[in-house]
Amino acid sequence: MLMPRRGGCIGGDSSFRLLPMATRSSLLSRIDDNTRLAGHNRLALLLFELGDGVLYGINVFKVREVLATPPLRPVPRAHPMVEGMIRVRDRDVLVLKLTTALGIGGEHPSGTAILSEFNRSVQGLLVARVDRIIHTSVEQVQPPPQLDGHRDGFLTAVTRHEGRLVEIIDVEHVLAQVVGKPRELSADWVATQRGRLAGCRPILVADDSRVARAQIVRTLDTLGLPSLVVNDGRVALRALQTAAQQGPLGESFSMLISDIEMPDMDGYRLTTEVRGDARLAGLPVVLHTSLSGVFNAALVERVGADRFVPKFHAEDLAQAVVDMLCGGRGTALASGGSGPA
Repeated sequence: MLMPRRGGCIGGDSSFRLLPMATRSSLLSRIDDNTRLAGHNRLALLLFELGDGVLYGINVFKVREVLATPPLRPVPRAHPMVEGMIRVRDRDVLVLKLTTALGIGGEHPSGTAILSEFNRSVQGLLVARVDRIIHTSVEQVQPPPQLDGHRDGFLTAVTRHEGRLVEIIDVEHVLAQVVGKPRELSADWVATQRGRLAGCRPILVADDSRVARAQIVRTLDTLGLPSLVVNDGRVALRALQTAAQQGPLGESFSMLISDIEMPDMDGYRLTTEVRGDARLAGLPVVLHTSLSGVFNAALVERVGADRFVPKFHAEDLAQAVVDMLCGGRGTALASGGSGPA
């Protein structure tokens, strides 16, 4: 994970000066310490503001750096959520306006950019002010209330800190609006695999992001695979336990595809509970997440998942599903197969 350098600038370019260290970057410098919370149904959030009086949050595992926003290059014919582009370490990075995504009126903030990494891409998120990092129990993170208007769908969860509501933004949804639909699976490859997958029991899918759920289900539908979809780990665990009480689990479900970041019970804890229950332990488990990095892969292995597939490439997820259902459970972690072209 790339971290801010104390008192310096990125790549020696003075246009990328960091924010004051006392209250902001000093907090980010402890992100590595927060990794010890993962796997214990704990979550570390970087809190920030957008100028509308609301406190927002993003998982610190998705944060690479916090920058004083450098001069932006315009992007012709860009999506309305794109403010411009910056160059960081020989990489062009799109900078997105969260205020536009959330329908927040007025002048959008421009002083601070959170450099984030998820879904195999790096992007900047314009914010008004970075506040602090907090630790919270995943059980204290709840699904967002039903909202009317533009904000609905752009929040993945809510929690409270010191009496204030914290709205956790579904940054996957924001990015999906900008980059568009993922590439479709090859029709020839799908035709070959559907015959091999015929008769498979439903796949249980646990993910709190509406966009991610739709993407996963679309991929499974294309392969001809039935699915049961839930939006958090605890509901998924109850579904598995109920099925196991009624007979062999394999008669109800063929595998579990779970997100890691979910309210109430995260994917790490869900996998640990599955592996700790003799009735469920043989179920193939794929953790499908926007988080990335060596640490995450190591933790996936520790909790006993069979595969780690970063979001979202339909071909990688489809290949992992075919491998698991047609080739038996694997013991080696993979970030996705070569994928059907």
